[in-house]
Amino acid sequence: MVARITLVEGDITEQQVDVVVNAANSSLLGGGGVDGAIHRKGGPQILAECRRLRASHWGKGLPTGRAVATAAGRLPARWVVHTVGPVYRAEEYEGRAELLASCYRESLRAAAELGARTVAFPAVSAGIYGWPPADAARIALGTVARVLDGGDAEAGAELAEVRFVLFGSEMYEVFERAREELLGRDG
Repeated sequence: MVARITLVEGDITEQQVDVVVNAANSSLLGGGGVDGAIHRKGGPQILAECRRLRASHWGKGLPTGRAVATAAGRLPARWVVHTVGPVYRAEEYEGRAELLASCYRESLRAAAELGARTVAFPAVSAGIYGWPPADAARIALGTVARVLDGGDAEAGAELAEVRFVLFGSEMYEVFERAREELLGRDG
């Protein structure tokens, strides 16, 4: 079975899915934007698990492009997969674009290791990290489509749906155009 890629305009903290992906900062200790919203709504359990991760394996913080899972606390999801997107820098585009793609691959791999069937992503790096939205959408959708089409059998094996939860109509429209260009209308 091939997972569906869907787009919704809304609040990622309201998604009833197995995994919500957090556009985290490397500290894993909360921040602004999606990261802050997930920590606030999810409550202290998420922060406590992130602190344990920092005290053990990720003492220097989670590297850009990597992903790690925690419980979801009070969120309607089962788990949160935290990934650190790159800050956009045009002069370092190739390496940073690969790190952004890695965020999606590694998040799907972490979700698969948990046995997740449904995953909700935000537009990683397209907010305060400054990634141009159209390019962020192209990288996100293209990477996820490749994983689901067998580019990474481990990461996409059991998934039924990968949902992009986009904050605001402008970001939704950017992702919709990118999906139509990359995947056709039915995605």
